[in-house]
Amino acid sequence: MSAWWDGLKAQFVLNFINDNRWQSLVSGLGVTLQITVFAVIVGILLGALVATVRSTWDKSGEEMGRRKSPAYYLLKGLNVICKIYLTVIRGTPVVVQLMISYFIIFATSKNAVAVAIFAFGLNSAAYVAEIIRGGIMSIDEGQFEAGRSLGFNYPQTMIYIILPQVFKAVLPALLNEFITLVKETSVAGYVGIMDLTKAGDVIRSRTYSAFMPLFAVAGIYLVIVIILETVFGRLERRLRQNER
Repeated sequence: MSAWWDGLKAQFVLNFINDNRWQSLVSGLGVTLQITVFAVIVGILLGALVATVRSTWDKSGEEMGRRKSPAYYLLKGLNVICKIYLTVIRGTPVVVQLMISYFIIFATSKNAVAVAIFAFGLNSAAYVAEIIRGGIMSIDEGQFEAGRSLGFNYPQTMIYIILPQVFKAVLPALLNEFITLVKETSVAGYVGIMDLTKAGDVIRSRTYSAFMPLFAVAGIYLVIVIILETVFGRLERRLRQNER
């Protein structure tokens, strides 16, 4: 047991203490969190926009079609664009989307982190959009009629009546999407970004020891997920208390 413990300490010193290799993990964690936070913001904003277009078409497209107003053709075109976007993004791997963004769309960019934020945000938005759309479609039609009876137009009804209810309904699904996004950022190293996973792999390549750096990376991701679950759990309980 003593020899095993001494070997473990030697491995720890080799992988994290020597040459201050622990700083690589801290720096990589910062990059991972930066990509994740901004990609979440992009995903929520774009996803909510796409969900609004898709749900508006589902609920009002047929009625607007009978009037043949200009708004009908605009909404129809936007809905087609959104459906193509959702099909393409959800039908291709995120790592391929990342490489297309980095090597083709933004080939001249020097900011790899910004490109990663764009790629992961675009990917996340497709899933967030369907989550929010499902939540909107689950709201009783009477809620929309109540908004109209109060004098709200459609955007006001969505903002003040529908979306607050949708947020509470889809919160668990959003948590799952954000957890998935955190873990998906581990492929950022494919375009040369020194994120958390890449930092662990670099340490492994220099020390020829896989156990310590890889388990450290896995442990850090696990802690991030536990923190997210705790925060969302408290938020969900707070929202339930407000309902009472």
